[in-house]
Amino acid sequence: MARTSRLLAERGRFHAELHFSSGQVTLWSMHDPYNYQVYLKNEFLRPGFEASFPATPYPINAVVPPNRIDDVLAVFTTLRRSDTAICLRSGSLNIINGMVGLNFTSDGSHYLYYERLLKQGEAIFG
Repeated sequence: MARTSRLLAERGRFHAELHFSSGQVTLWSMHDPYNYQVYLKNEFLRPGFEASFPATPYPINAVVPPNRIDDVLAVFTTLRRSDTAICLRSGSLNIINGMVGLNFTSDGSHYLYYERLLKQGEAIFG
């Protein structure tokens, strides 16, 4: 998750979707917001992947503070590992509007603001 966090905080990506089931990562760039890119797990995890994106200052219009990105992504990890019956298939975070998308195996999709996700995560997982 640290790689995703750095891409959002330092490398000009404003939206990331992690597809746990398929091993794909979808990224949206502030420099070209209409064309997202899909990366396979092996490509995403290769050394130097982050360096292929230019260092970019954190956007001043972002709703999600950069120090909360790791917290949101940690909830994704917890949700992915917490229940095998209702498993998180994918999670997305948009730092500009603060929206989080969650897609579960048997519970469908949910959209909520990052603050609500963090509050609910704390209440459920401590």
